Amino acid sequence: MSSKSAVKLLAPDRDGALFRWVALLTGSKNAVKGLGFLLGAGLLATVGFDAALLAMAAILTVILALVAVLMPPGLPRDRKSAKFAEVFSKNRAVNWLSAARLFLFGARDVWFVVGIPIYFYSILSDGTPDGRREAFFLVGSFMAFWIIGYGVVQAAAPRLLHAETKPLPEIISLARRWVGVLALIPALLALAALAGGSVAPPVWLTATIVVGLLAFGVVFALNSALHSYLILAFTSAERVTLDVGFYYMANAGGRLVGTLLSGVSFQLGGLPLCLGTAAVMAAPRAIIKSFESRGIPKCWRF
Repeated sequence: MSSKSAVKLLAPDRDGALFRWVALLTGSKNAVKGLGFLLGAGLLATVGFDAALLAMAAILTVILALVAVLMPPGLPRDRKSAKFAEVFSKNRAVNWLSAARLFLFGARDVWFVVGIPIYFYSILSDGTPDGRREAFFLVGSFMAFWIIGYGVVQAAAPRLLHAETKPLPEIISLARRWVGVLALIPALLALAALAGGSVAPPVWLTATIVVGLLAFGVVFALNSALHSYLILAFTSAERVTLDVGFYYMANAGGRLVGTLLSGVSFQLGGLPLCLGTAAVMAAPRAIIKSFESRGIPKCWRF
């Protein structure tokens, strides 16, 4: 469901088919991820942390065995002689798109990992054991449904953006435009959090944050779908596994940076600083500016 390199090799690249397939498969992957998040919330609320970890380990062991036995033939195999330096692409478009991906997922995880879960938990839990369990499940359910919705929007992105038949330069232009919209949402939420205060947050603030995060999810999904298509459009079949691997290394790096900044910013400035940091991460103007000034073919500028 999530192997972009396989999609690049197997999906027909005509009439927007590649964009449709990559959006559908990555969107469905994220929807399933959201179901897993919901399952985790339920396990945490019912059987506890240790038993939940053991259950997930057992499920992953079964999946690993099935993949080892049922992996279809014909997909690219790794080259054991490949050097580590080959992971880094010589294609500037791939490199700068990977940098943009780092900032994109950093912007999501800055609020997703620490700030928002703690904020919701603080207003939902009454401090009793039953209240804590209920708060765990409610917060986990919100995050799960956010991820599921994000996956659904991502799968529908080609249709929502009317991008199935657009040429590559227009899709790049769409990606640049939606990044700006994404940065605006956490900036407005940060201002709302500042206005609401940190003691006994008012109901209007919580409602505003919920609506704002749902809007962020829609715009984030559109950005993510565009990036997922562009990485396959920029790379070649010969380097697809290396370039996609490098791109996802940047994705993981963004999540690491976002997770660290989530904790640090929430400790230093609470929810307003957490959301403000997300806004800064979502607006990597300097990267885009540098990318456009580097002698890249005009149709590949991002």
